[in-house]
Parts: sequence; C-alpha cells; structure tokens
Amino acid sequence: MSELRKANTDHAYFLTMTVIGWIDVFNRPIYAEEILKSLQFSQQRKSLEIYAYVLMSNHLHLVCRRREGLLSEWIRDFKSFTAKTIIQLIEQNPLESRKDWMLRLFEYHARHQQQHATYMFWQKTNHPVELSSAFLVRQKIDYIHLNPVRAGVVYEPYHYVYSSANPASTVKVLLV
Repeated sequence: MSELRKANTDHAYFLTMTVIGWIDVFNRPIYAEEILKSLQFSQQRKSLEIYAYVLMSNHLHLVCRRREGLLSEWIRDFKSFTAKTIIQLIEQNPLESRKDWMLRLFEYHARHQQQHATYMFWQKTNHPVELSSAFLVRQKIDYIHLNPVRAGVVYEPYHYVYSSANPASTVKVLLV
C-alpha cells in the first residue's frame, strides 16, 4: 500500500520528508524560510494542525494532523509546491555556489521516475507513523526537538532556529 494512503485517519502522524540524496538544502536560510512559509500557509489555509516540527539541513520532521481533508492529500500538495518553489529559488539564486551540483543530482534522480519531468526534490517516502496515544505523541515530539542536539548542531533544543522547541519560531504549534 502506498504511504500516501496510510496517513488518512483522524490521529496525529509523525512524518519525515527527506530531500533526495540527503542533499543539504536547508542550511541556506532562503530555502529553509520557504518551508516555514509553506507550513504557515498550510496551517492557515489547509487545516493543518502542527504539534511539533524541526527542519534539519536535509529533512523535515513533523507531528501533525488535518482537521479537514486527508493528510495524504496535504503531503502530496506540500511536497509538490515546495519542490517546485525551492528548485526555482536555486535556479535563480546567483549566490548559490552549489547550484549546478544540486540541479544535476535532482535531475539524475528524476530520470528513473515517471511523474518527475526534470527534477526530483523529495524522496517518495514519508514514513508516516500514526500516533494513537498521548504517549506516542510525546515520544515523537521529544525525538523531534532533540534531533538538532543529537546531530551536534546545538546544545539545547530551544536554541535551534528551525524548530518548534524555539520560542521565537515563526511556525506556531498547538499544545498537546
């Protein structure tokens, strides 16, 4: 069964969206901010409830659910929109020193995929994990917030800019 079809209950889900080839795209603020803007848009216009998130250099973790509509449809639309937008930003960024290298890799990965005409940005898998209890929700939120600490990027979760553990985060999350 497709992973997209698995994220369709009313429960919250733990999701991981990973850039193809684990390419470090989000270490540039211009691309990371685009993901945050898309998450905010999804909260305001797509009925997305976010309980925790962290955007690392090459992947995004979320604990989220949809009030209305299927989460799988949101995943599809979010990945499609952000892939197109970020690739366009990369193509148009005169300061991007890794532009040719990244675009070649996105193109290489798209060659073997039917639905990707030129580039493939996100891996197909999202690893949706249904969180059917408060214990599982708390466990995944802790995992998300400790991700940058385990990676050696910060000493405390609330120091990481692109995380719901940071009180100054522009993406506001719901309390569990």
